[in-house]
Amino acid sequence: MMNKLLVSAALGAILVTGFALAEEGETTVKMNELPAVVQKTVKSVSQGATIKGMAKEVEDGKTYYEAEMKVNGRTKDVLIDSAGTVVEVEQEVPMEELPAAVRATIEKQSAGGQIKNVESIVEHGQLKAYEAHIKKSGKTIEIKVKPDGTVME
Repeated sequence: MMNKLLVSAALGAILVTGFALAEEGETTVKMNELPAVVQKTVKSVSQGATIKGMAKEVEDGKTYYEAEMKVNGRTKDVLIDSAGTVVEVEQEVPMEELPAAVRATIEKQSAGGQIKNVESIVEHGQLKAYEAHIKKSGKTIEIKVKPDGTVME
């Protein structure tokens, strides 16, 4: 499974600069440099999207590829293993589309700060959490909230 910190750092780089930047441990790659099976998956998951960048990373001896894209003005990052299987999808979700319990928790946790964005995190096809990026006291913090509205450690 992908290191959540790297995902968050990569998303932050995209949001701040407007284009994908490779983070430490990642190598920027082009579509034609991906294995054929990964190219096929990227083409499938990016239909209707604009691909902003792609990266390759090795974690715990396993190679993963990340496609960073925009779909209907929202960020979407898809992590794919070397077999072409989608491992994780992080997609921006507007506050008004969040479940009420999740929205309430994020609003409570962000008191005194500004909610920059919220993403859903889906691992192996199952919604695992929502991740909120909140600017407080000049720093950006992240909180993860389970689909039932409880804060994850």
